[in-house]
Amino acid sequence: MTAYILRRLLLMIPTLLGIMTINFFIIQAAPGGPVDQVIAKIQGRDVDATTRFSGGGGVEVRDTPQSSTDPGGSRGARGIPPELLERIKKQYGFDKPIHERFFLMLRDYVVFDLGESFQSNTKVVDLVISKMPVSITLGLWTTLLIYLISIPLGIAKAVRDGSRFDVMSSAVVVVGNAVPSFLFALLLVVLFAGGSFWQIFPLRGLTSDNWAELSLVGKAVDYLWHIALPVLAMVIGGFATLAMLTKNSFIEEIGKQYVQTARAKGLSDRRVLYGHVFRNAMLIVVAGFPSAFLSVLFTGSLLIEVIFSLDGLGYLGFNAALNRDYPVMFGTLWVFGLLGLLMGLLGDLMYVVVDPRIDFEARGA
Repeated sequence: MTAYILRRLLLMIPTLLGIMTINFFIIQAAPGGPVDQVIAKIQGRDVDATTRFSGGGGVEVRDTPQSSTDPGGSRGARGIPPELLERIKKQYGFDKPIHERFFLMLRDYVVFDLGESFQSNTKVVDLVISKMPVSITLGLWTTLLIYLISIPLGIAKAVRDGSRFDVMSSAVVVVGNAVPSFLFALLLVVLFAGGSFWQIFPLRGLTSDNWAELSLVGKAVDYLWHIALPVLAMVIGGFATLAMLTKNSFIEEIGKQYVQTARAKGLSDRRVLYGHVFRNAMLIVVAGFPSAFLSVLFTGSLLIEVIFSLDGLGYLGFNAALNRDYPVMFGTLWVFGLLGLLMGLLGDLMYVVVDPRIDFEARGA
């Protein structure tokens, strides 16, 4: 198994390099980069006496409106003094050729130096670490609840396949699968967060302003009170796929020969189900937990964080894309890509934990 893990770790290097290369050049080619945005801002404000340069080459623009603006920055540097343009490019690192910027970025990323945000002048690593607790909270609770709901539901549907319960629960599953989680979030806001009906749950943040003054029980209750709606919205939108996967996996195992043999020996249906079928049927479900958690953590919570004003990784990436904050965009992409590859390896190792008979090395994987 050690050789397999080592091969997978080595394979992550070209995979991550490919991810960063494709995204770097695509994003760099997109219009409206950080230099264009600064130029557009300057063209819409008084530059002559109100623009000064810091010792490090930074540009500070005072908010003094002019009579005419170029909000899109589509005319590029028209009317901008050449020396000012060079200062702006140097500030954002665009005074170097694109290939040189790319290799400098990779060199820094190897030692996890992800640079500083253009918007906040804060280290990207610090930003990611500061936003991680919110996203981990949503991702962990959502994934756990999805598994706690979907697995019993999937087993019950498999055992009662074709029954009225199966048909009625399938209708719920279809609705949960068809309607995205952010629509459920909006519905919950309208109903329970002061939208049009009841003001039962808060709409912002993970804790109240007086959280530090509360007792231990009070802190726990306040925390659960704040995460109830966002987690519920993500669970409703995410349980359907896992429930159907569990059902189909159990139905497939129930129809195999070893189940018929166990029943012929006189074993009860309950013992056959949980003593023989459960372990094999749950292999793919349990082993997929790391990937499911990662999916919820980095993709499923974006709009939920925006709707409920939760300052997590999804909201961070959303703002970085809007503001063309390249260090945050590429830094979070590097972290997400690395975590995704590591979670993929962890998922394979979970197969071995669930069923020790699986040997990836013997298969030459």
